[in-house]
Amino acid sequence: MGTRAKQRSLTGQRQVLFPFLLPLFCGGLSEQIRYSIPEEMTRGSVVGNLAEDLGLHVQDLLNRNLRVSAEKQYFTINTENGNILVSDRIDRESLCSQSTLCVVPLEIVAENPLNVFHITVRIEDINDNPPYFPQNSIVLQINELAILGTRFGLESAIDADVGPNSLQSYQLSYNEYFSLMVKDKTEGRNAPELILEKPLDREHQSSHLLVLTALDGGDPVRSGTIQIRIEITDANDNPPVFSQDVYKVSLPENLPLGTSVLKVTAIDQDEGINAEITYSFKTLRDIGNMFMLDHQNGEIKSKGPIDFEISSSYTMSIEAKDGGGMATECKIIIEILDENDNAPEVIFTSVSNSITEDAEHGMVIALFKTHDKDSGENGEVTCLIKEKVPFRIESSANNYYKLVTDGSLDREKTPSYNVTITATDRGKPPLSSSSSIILHIADVNDNAPVFEQAFYLVHIAENNPPGASIAQVSASDPD
Repeated sequence: MGTRAKQRSLTGQRQVLFPFLLPLFCGGLSEQIRYSIPEEMTRGSVVGNLAEDLGLHVQDLLNRNLRVSAEKQYFTINTENGNILVSDRIDRESLCSQSTLCVVPLEIVAENPLNVFHITVRIEDINDNPPYFPQNSIVLQINELAILGTRFGLESAIDADVGPNSLQSYQLSYNEYFSLMVKDKTEGRNAPELILEKPLDREHQSSHLLVLTALDGGDPVRSGTIQIRIEITDANDNPPVFSQDVYKVSLPENLPLGTSVLKVTAIDQDEGINAEITYSFKTLRDIGNMFMLDHQNGEIKSKGPIDFEISSSYTMSIEAKDGGGMATECKIIIEILDENDNAPEVIFTSVSNSITEDAEHGMVIALFKTHDKDSGENGEVTCLIKEKVPFRIESSANNYYKLVTDGSLDREKTPSYNVTITATDRGKPPLSSSSSIILHIADVNDNAPVFEQAFYLVHIAENNPPGASIAQVSASDPD
């Protein structure tokens, strides 16, 4: 890319929220630099010139040991020119799933003096995923007495992309019996439905084969298809009906396996085999690993470990089908409630390797951050030092903290300190963890030599030869 003009063309809008030089600023920065890049950029692609945007001189980059502090190293800094470079494959769908806004926060650590800069990189979606259906084909059994205008729900297509690149529309292959309608399901994706336009006659035609195509809004447009085989059955003129179209339930995480989640109920006004209802999942994917369904009574139970940190909610569809092949669907929305099951972590990002005993009050000794996987109050963290030491903690930004001097240091009295920082969340009960560092105090020449005695009385015998020892004095220096 090379030039700044080309970089802006590649990444779109970039905001630098502080225009003046800050190489000696030691506090936490509330302003941020923001970059925007498309996903799947090749390794080595330039995101932006960090040195220029921070107001740092390129010749100072090596001296300040400018580096990226992140759990996953998607980016690196070229210390020769200050450019932030892409160092690993960035897949927006893996990072942010279906979220429309995908932002990767970066923490840039500099030394001499210690400082941290908070930078965000927005990952823009590209149309790298076509729409697809969970199955290649489906079979619908429709009674020959189905009323004109009856709707038959179909499985929605899935598109991992977002915005204009996501699923936009459906097309149905031409036929004279069915048309296509797309309705907006409550709290869900657009769902295609077949509408019966012409009376069916099993004796005239016992089956129909249709092709449903899902289209996204990319350029060029990408698509996926599914075959729909419709089998015409004899008279069963009442479909099952659920007691609710949408079921909602809230569950705490870490629920014991086999716990009952909820029970769905559908009734059918027909008699005999046409009124016998069986239940089945229509949305499988990961649902089948997390929950199990009693096909006879519609009870849903937990099957796998439920972890809020993995997923905060689950949405699934359940089909009720009677003995005559007529079916209907309902939607299940399961909200997972967070429990305080993760202790906060203390992570040191930088520690000063030289602390002199004449260090001024407020000098930054170390930078550290806290991380708690829980949310809400369960993820709110406070830090403290339990020992009585001449240091204190100052809050910075984005869960970053500074350890600074808070008293006089005297190497002759205390040559080193073992400082333990304890992070505690606000859960009930609260969880905590600790991390320790050893700080060594460097000597300065702050003590004069001292004789063992302030006054010496020496008796000398007469006639001593020259060079004879007449007394010995001794002085010490604690430095």
